[in-house]
Amino acid sequence: MTSPVVVIYTDGACKGNPGRGGWGALLQYDGKEREIFGGDSATTNNRMELTAVIRALESLRRRCAVVIYTDSQYVKNGIQTWIHGWKKNGWKTSERKPVKNEDLWRELDALVAQHDIEWHWVRGHNDTPGNERADALANRGVADIAAG
Repeated sequence: MTSPVVVIYTDGACKGNPGRGGWGALLQYDGKEREIFGGDSATTNNRMELTAVIRALESLRRRCAVVIYTDSQYVKNGIQTWIHGWKKNGWKTSERKPVKNEDLWRELDALVAQHDIEWHWVRGHNDTPGNERADALANRGVADIAAG
């Protein structure tokens, strides 16, 4: 018998880029749901997209089969494709420039190694219920930062 898969929807938001940002994640497992979110007063949308996935994976207590849905091509392509070249090139891009958000990419890379992950891209704001909820959570993160 196989154990249930953890399904995670993530999203990031930013009011101004850079500006106030938020991240949100909806985790679904064995008929249960958990919502997590947070924010940062000075950030970028890409950092919030990465943070959402990082915080979701950090919340898992043991190795899991995970399906992640993100509306960020940056996150999906970065972790599945680009990161291999970055690591090979000493965290430099193909143009030999430093990788943006290297700290978060390194953190995500370490977390991904702890789980069996299947990645999916979904179009944002396209009536995917889990993505819509993650978006609402990310915006709550922004609102909390704005409220101080």
